[in-house]
Amino acid sequence: MAKSLIFWIFLVLWSPLLMLQAQHQAEIQALMSFKLNLHDPFGALNGWDPSTPSAPCDWRGVACTKNRVTELRLPHLQLGGRLSNRLSDLKFLTKLSLRSNSFNGTIPSTLSQCRFLRAVFLQYNSLSGGFPSEISNLTDLTTLNLAQNQFSGEISCDLPRNIKYLDLSSNLFSGSIPKSIGNLSQLQLINLSYNQFSGEIPASFGELQQLQYLWLDYNLLEGTLPSALANCFSLVHFSAEANKLRGVIPAAIGNLPYLQVVSVSRNNLTGTVPVSLFCNVTVRPPSIRIVQLGFNLFNNVVGLEQCHSVLQVLDLSRNQIGGGFPIWLTEITTLTMLDVSENSFSGEVPIQIGNLSKLQQLKMANNSFYGMVPIEIKQCSSLHVLDLEGNRFSGEIPGFLSDMTGLKVLSLGGNLFSGSIPSSVRNLTQLETLNLGHNNLNGTFLEEIMGLSNLSTLDLSGNKFSGEIPASIGNLSQVVVLNLSNNGFSGKIPASLGALLKLTTLDLSKQNLSGELPFELSGLPNLQVIALQENMLSGDVPEGLSSLMSLRYVNLSSNLFSGHIPETFSFLHSLAVLSLSNNRITGMIPPELGNCTELEVLELGSNSLTGHIPADLSGLLRLNVLDLGGNNLTGEIPEEISKCSLLTSLLLDGNRLSGSIPDSLSELSNLTMLDLSYNSLSGNIPANLSLIPALVYFNVSSNDLTGEIPVSLGSRFNNPSTFAGNQELCGKPLHRKCEDVAEKNRRKRLILLIVAVSCAASLVSLCCCFYVFSLLRWRKKLKEAAGEKKPSPARASSGASGGRSSTDSVGLKLVMFNNKITLAETIEATRQFAEENVLSRSRYGTTRFKTPCIRLHAKRQPRNTPPRSITPRRSRP
Repeated sequence: MAKSLIFWIFLVLWSPLLMLQAQHQAEIQALMSFKLNLHDPFGALNGWDPSTPSAPCDWRGVACTKNRVTELRLPHLQLGGRLSNRLSDLKFLTKLSLRSNSFNGTIPSTLSQCRFLRAVFLQYNSLSGGFPSEISNLTDLTTLNLAQNQFSGEISCDLPRNIKYLDLSSNLFSGSIPKSIGNLSQLQLINLSYNQFSGEIPASFGELQQLQYLWLDYNLLEGTLPSALANCFSLVHFSAEANKLRGVIPAAIGNLPYLQVVSVSRNNLTGTVPVSLFCNVTVRPPSIRIVQLGFNLFNNVVGLEQCHSVLQVLDLSRNQIGGGFPIWLTEITTLTMLDVSENSFSGEVPIQIGNLSKLQQLKMANNSFYGMVPIEIKQCSSLHVLDLEGNRFSGEIPGFLSDMTGLKVLSLGGNLFSGSIPSSVRNLTQLETLNLGHNNLNGTFLEEIMGLSNLSTLDLSGNKFSGEIPASIGNLSQVVVLNLSNNGFSGKIPASLGALLKLTTLDLSKQNLSGELPFELSGLPNLQVIALQENMLSGDVPEGLSSLMSLRYVNLSSNLFSGHIPETFSFLHSLAVLSLSNNRITGMIPPELGNCTELEVLELGSNSLTGHIPADLSGLLRLNVLDLGGNNLTGEIPEEISKCSLLTSLLLDGNRLSGSIPDSLSELSNLTMLDLSYNSLSGNIPANLSLIPALVYFNVSSNDLTGEIPVSLGSRFNNPSTFAGNQELCGKPLHRKCEDVAEKNRRKRLILLIVAVSCAASLVSLCCCFYVFSLLRWRKKLKEAAGEKKPSPARASSGASGGRSSTDSVGLKLVMFNNKITLAETIEATRQFAEENVLSRSRYGTTRFKTPCIRLHAKRQPRNTPPRSITPRRSRP
């Protein structure tokens, strides 16, 4: 009995220890199984050794409480693979953090067995699948972050009731936002931005009294902003940018006591912007600091003369607000950024603008402001960005701007400024962007600008500057964008541009520049855009550009370039635009251009190119514009061109192309322009070309096309010039009926037949004449030969038969008759054919009586005596 009691006591004491040991081993096995499924490129978990005394609590990323695993934290280790189902064996796990790795697959449903989980951080991975509905079983869960993954589908209506922080941003979730989310009374943060949610914003959000942060940006949400949001008493940040929201902003939202940020840009909101967003209209202290309303349809903005505000950022850009500059805005002295660009504001800028002494950014571009730039603006001593582009400011560029030495961006382009650039611009040593383009400025290139060493963007385009581009431009080592286009600069392009190693955009188009392109430009590794069109540049097409692997845009059109198109251009795999039109380029189109698979525009027109159109161009699947017109191309239009399904313009006019128009062109459903004029194309016009829905310009004039114009095509393009110059083309809109063309063709064939017969008869006549002429010459030679050699008596007596003969040296004998045959002799000789001699007639012929033959004898007569008559003599019966 005592032994039994001892056994039971021992069992009671050791059973929990044995159970704990078993659970401890289960956790180790679960973690080792988790590690086994991982791809660990840097060996971050190599220290996980189950044989260590303190395993697994001393392992990297593992935290324990009372020797039980409570946290697994392995962020930023580039771990990959799928999450193990054995994680469910970590029964006391409270925090799982695997963020910023490369995990894929789905979240294992067994994770719901970790019932003590309070925080799950799986953001910045590649996890996929639907929203894990089993998470609703984790009743202690307060934080769930699945951002930046590939989850899809709808959100489960059942979420953990104690959830406080829910971040599902940057996934592929769709469907409507569940209304039941309003039942999660503990929610403080909701981030559903960058998904595909649709429908309306649930009014049940208004029940979330503890909600502080609500992000709904970049979805497909529609409807209006629910006024119930004004019940979210604790709301600090509300953002619903880039949706399809419409209607007005409820004014009550601006009265929320803790609200600091309202961002609803890029929607379809209308009406008047409520004053509560700018100025405090309650007894509470103002709280709103950031208001972003850009890219909407607001048409009015009102304020208060006494505007109590702590507003720092106000964005009203790209709306439809008109009238003068709102003077009440100058009372909000806390403003650091004011953007009213791209509206319909007009009038002069008020001098009170100088009150905004804390202003760092002032953007007023693309309105209708006019007059002088007020000098008071220099009181905004903290100003970093001044953007007045696209207005009607006039006068000279204000010299006082050079006193604003903190300026980093000065944009005065698109105005009516005149005169020269003030030399004091050299004081703006922190300037990074200088835009003076499209004004009426003149003078030469200022050396003072060359001293702005921090300049990254320089735009002087569309002015009247002249002279040469100075070599000192190479001192602007930080320049990324250089635009000097549409001026009067002349001379050569300075080779010092090759020192601008950060340059991405070079635009020197529409100038009077001449000479060859400097080879140094081929050493700009970051160059993406080179625009040199409409100059007088010469030399071969620069092959050195082939080394600029970042090039996306090359425009050398309307110059004097010659030579061939370099085959090495095929190395430019990022090239999107290649324009070499209107030069003096010869040779063939390199088939290798088909390797530029990113090409969208290929313009080679108005050159002297020869050869066929390469079928390899069909590999340019992104091509939108193909212009090969005005060359000397031959051969047929390749059928393969229809593979370029994105083509909008196909211009092949002014060549020597032959063959028929390919039926496959009708597969180019995006085509808007098709010009095949001035070639030698033949055959009928394919009727299915009328099936191209977007086609607005069509020209096949001056070819050798035949047949009837398809009715649907003729009615769609009813200008006769579209089809003119094809002599055998008929039907509307041409004033040539197809019956007339058929009759004309019949007459033409008849005339050709008559001409052919006449030519044949003439040829036969010529042959006969030639034969007679030859015969006469031969006879004359025989006579001459007979005169030289007198015939022997034996030969002379041979004429007793009634004729005379002569024999040449080769033994030929000619018999000639001098006697005439009388009519009586002729009748006598043909008497056997008379009707009186007919014996019988049958289906096979006629039987006649045979008359005696008449033998005619000719007797040689002297050459000067008249011929005797030939007396017929009957033969004996």
